[in-house]
Parts: sequence; structure tokens; C-alpha cells
Amino acid sequence: MKAAAEAAARAPILPVRAAGRVPTRAARIRRTALVFLAPAGILFLVLVAYPLLRVLWDSLHTVNLVNPSATGFAGWDNYLTVWEDGDFLPALWNTAVWTGLSVTGEYALGLASAIALAQPVRFRAVFRGLIIIPWVIPIAVAGLNWTWMLTPDYGILNIWMVKLGLLDAPYPWLGQMDTALLTVTFVNIWRSYPFYTLSLLAALQAIPRELHEAAAVDGAGAWRRFWVITLPHLRAVSLTLIFIHIVWTAINFDFIWVMTEGGPLNASETLPIMIYQYAMQDFDVGAACAVASMSMAFLATLFFVYHYGVARRRREG
Repeated sequence: MKAAAEAAARAPILPVRAAGRVPTRAARIRRTALVFLAPAGILFLVLVAYPLLRVLWDSLHTVNLVNPSATGFAGWDNYLTVWEDGDFLPALWNTAVWTGLSVTGEYALGLASAIALAQPVRFRAVFRGLIIIPWVIPIAVAGLNWTWMLTPDYGILNIWMVKLGLLDAPYPWLGQMDTALLTVTFVNIWRSYPFYTLSLLAALQAIPRELHEAAAVDGAGAWRRFWVITLPHLRAVSLTLIFIHIVWTAINFDFIWVMTEGGPLNASETLPIMIYQYAMQDFDVGAACAVASMSMAFLATLFFVYHYGVARRRREG
């Protein structure tokens, strides 16, 4: 007994683990994942969360770039200023028209070109490479080029349309109130539809060919196969593309500013143009943030409607 006690006394003292459950392998993996995600989380907080909260904060306060002493809580005054602005509702309508027509035209043209490029034609690889050219052109470059081509004095498109007999005289497409927004929308469709084309083409190639062959054997025509087989397989990709481009188009500032600056007489003014004018021309950052907050609220509502609609359809399916 004495020898055993002396041996126990000479044994090294090991640290006793604190009382509690031993971390499982899943807990250690989760902890490691959090460590690796921390840098991305910090960037999100700095680059996304803080600016978003700052916009919401400034929309409720008086902030002026040329008069730093004008500060204080404004409450809903900035929102009332925007709402009572006679240009707000027309800008909201222009944003809806610009977004709706752009997304509709981009999807229709992208789907048609994707179906065409999916056919076994000669030089198909060349056509697939060429169709991406409008998408890779910077917006500023594309906008300036189209502005030059549509100029009534020396624009090549006006010259061609006059020579072909489509016009009696050059027409100021960007200088008329009834055509300025539609013209910029057309240019936006021309530049953006290749993104739809490539995405839908990838989805088309993932559809099993056996489905079309079996439907053809059963007597289904090309149009019937398109509605019954092709479109259902494109639903997920289509909804994602449409939602993303609704957001991208609604907040797009570059194209309209480069081509018309919101003119003539605010005929092509959208909410992003209005935000810029409030902040950089009137120096009223509070009102600009109010417009931005209302835009974010609308887009967030659209996102939640889309998200919960998709989730409900999945549950029902």
C-alpha cells in the first residue's frame, strides 16, 4: 500500500478537463467552418450591412453635403419631400416600364437565341462565341456608341433608315419624350440578352434527348414538345434569371445616364437617376437615402414574395 501511494505521488499531474460535454466531431467541424467564414462575414458587415444601415439612418436625418451644420433627426420629412416631389411618381413609372420591358425582351430574345444555338447547325461554336460580344462590352462604351449611331445629324442608323425608306428624315430617338426611354430600353435588351442565352442554352443541353424522342414517337409536334418538355425544365433557371435581372435592371444607372441623363424633360428619369440628382446635384443626401430606402423596400418585398412562393410550390410538389 505504501509503495502504491508513493508511485501515485510521483506520477505526473495531468490537467483535468473541465466538467461538461466533450465536443463532438460535428461541433469541431462547425467551429472550424466559422473560423474560415469569419473573414467573409467581416467583409459582409463592412461592405454591405454597414452601408445599408447607414442609408436607412441617413434617410431619417438631415444630411447635406454643402452644409455640414444642417444635421438632426428629420423623421419622415425626407420621405414626405420625395413623395411630394412631382417627379417621383413619373420616375417610379419609368422604372417599372424600363424594368418590365427590359426583362421581358431579354428573356424572349435570350430564349429564342438559345433554342437556335442548340440546333445542330454548321459553325455553331462560332455563333456561340459571337453572341457573347454585346455582354462583354462595357455599359459606358455601349451607351456612347449607340448614342452616336442614333444621332440625327450623323448617326449611321438614321442614315440607313432614311436610305431604306423607313424614315423620311433623321429622327432624334433620344431627344423625343415618347421614344427616349424606349430607345434606351432597346439598347439595354441588346446588351443583356446574351447572358440569358448562355444560361438557357446550358439548361437546354441538360434536358434528356430521350424525352423529346419519346414525345415525337407519340405524335407530339415541336410546339407541343416545347410547352410540355422544354419550358418545365427551364422553369428554375428562368425564374432565377428573371428575378436577378429585375433587381439589376431596377437599380441600373449607367445606361440611362450615359445616353440621356434622364431627359428630355425627365422623360427617361428612373429612381436611380433621381437618387443621383438628389445627392450629387441638390446635395440632399437625406432625400436621396429616402428614395434608396423605398427602392430597397420594394425589391425586398419582391424577393420575399418570390422566395416564399417558390418554397410553397416545393412543399405542394
